[in-house]
Amino acid sequence: MTEKNEQPDSICLQNTTQIRVRFNETDALRIVWHGNYLRYFEDGREAFGREHGISYLDFQRNHLAIPIVKSTCEHKLPLRYGELLTIKTIYVDSAAAKLVFRYELFNQQNKIVCTGETVQVFMTLDGDLQLTIPDFILDWKLKMGLI
Repeated sequence: MTEKNEQPDSICLQNTTQIRVRFNETDALRIVWHGNYLRYFEDGREAFGREHGISYLDFQRNHLAIPIVKSTCEHKLPLRYGELLTIKTIYVDSAAAKLVFRYELFNQQNKIVCTGETVQVFMTLDGDLQLTIPDFILDWKLKMGLI
């Protein structure tokens, strides 16, 4: 999944967080409904942002939104109500004006249950696509040792 303009994993920013699978996330088969995995990805991105100083609030303060334009999700094993879910979120650096995150989700037996990736772009709050990386993101990348 690595594109030509993305850095190799030599500099790897990541976060690991845990949540308990909630009853309302399961379906009639008593397993997590497939659509909730994207919510888990978002839980991972928010935890990543808190740890690494790049939250959704930072984007709002800079008058930007970061909509997802691509997402992939590969289901390996089911998750059930009450299980402890570990979400590993990995930032993939890119020279392009986008944010790329990869995800690995593990059940409480530490078996991988899902992998995925999201791509987000920078947009003004008026809906204009930004074709360059915002200055505050460049500053963040510098602080994190990515550039």
